[in-house]
Amino acid sequence: MAAPIRLRFGAGAAGALWRRLWSSQARDPAGPPPPSEVVDVAALLNDASVGSSPKHRDRSRPNPQATSVLLFPGQGSQVVGMGRALLQYPGVRTLYDVAGRALGYDLLELSLQGPSKELERTVRCQPALYVVSLAALEALRHQRPEVIETCVAAAGFSVGEFAALVFAGALEFEEGLHVVKVRAEAMEEAAAAIPSGMLSVLGRPQSQYKVACLDAQEHCRTLGIKQPVCEVANYLFPDCRVISGHLQALQFLQKNSSKYHFKRVRMLPVSGGFHTCLMEPALEPLAQVLKKIDIKRPLVSVHSNVDGNKYMHAKHIRQLLVKQVVSPVKWEQTMHAIYERRKGIEFPQTIEVGPGRQLGAILKNCNLKAWKTYSHVTVMEEDKEEEKAPEV
Repeated sequence: MAAPIRLRFGAGAAGALWRRLWSSQARDPAGPPPPSEVVDVAALLNDASVGSSPKHRDRSRPNPQATSVLLFPGQGSQVVGMGRALLQYPGVRTLYDVAGRALGYDLLELSLQGPSKELERTVRCQPALYVVSLAALEALRHQRPEVIETCVAAAGFSVGEFAALVFAGALEFEEGLHVVKVRAEAMEEAAAAIPSGMLSVLGRPQSQYKVACLDAQEHCRTLGIKQPVCEVANYLFPDCRVISGHLQALQFLQKNSSKYHFKRVRMLPVSGGFHTCLMEPALEPLAQVLKKIDIKRPLVSVHSNVDGNKYMHAKHIRQLLVKQVVSPVKWEQTMHAIYERRKGIEFPQTIEVGPGRQLGAILKNCNLKAWKTYSHVTVMEEDKEEEKAPEV
């Protein structure tokens, strides 16, 4: 059996991240060859947890400006060509090789060449975003290693939460990829059962989201639809929501948007009403696969989409990753939880790790002062990434 693969990525959370990222390959003698920078880093294993060394104790109360927050985007940020700018960094091709073996198709080719319609499919899109975000993390490790070492919090939008948990050392790369694969397949199957979708709504202070959803449900009942679904699925920033549900309900809201003081509405190019009870058929497959993997306590704070709070332990992670599929993404609340501070206290650097700058655009609308230290990792050869709201 091949010796365990170890990479020199520094100590603490960053070291543990990369040790866990590659360690699962050691169990597979037929696995891909090790990256070019494999070295013996026994010293790394002696300092693999946050708070275990004087270095981390000294940083217990750091200057906020010297710390960082990493944000991982979700479905809707994908674009053909993503990942091309990352191939120059050691380890990125290995990530894609491992992913291709696990998924049974060439994920790198799909990400670089498309076609876009295939990349947009939930079953393809979610694994693609998971891998490209972790590839972007590898690029960030080369470009700005101090950002990884000084990270105090992370969050991911929907499927991006899995990349955030891998970064924090709670999941191994291959196991996380397998879970994302099962999740994507189950969600796509659930979406195919009922015509449904998602509607992006830019509202006003007087917008009536709850009334609008109730009226849309009643409209569906007049059409003979039993137990119609129409509810807020994403809280993005003040006066911006994504509503999910039956297609007929969303079409009703489009037609009557002015009645509820909606400024702009737009159907999103997704296959189903994600983050609602319409995804209940996906719960059991996801719960079963999560039971079979070893989940560790995160080495840095990772905030859950379900309530914006930090994950505390493995059982907590298993419960909320399942619940997330049928619960609204409370991203606005998560941003408030991460960036809440007393007046006069500076903000950490914020880096979006993955394609696009959508999460930066949301942060700008949630907290302008926090956004002023925002940057993102470029994953395209030519930076064509737009600021737009994530979809699921």
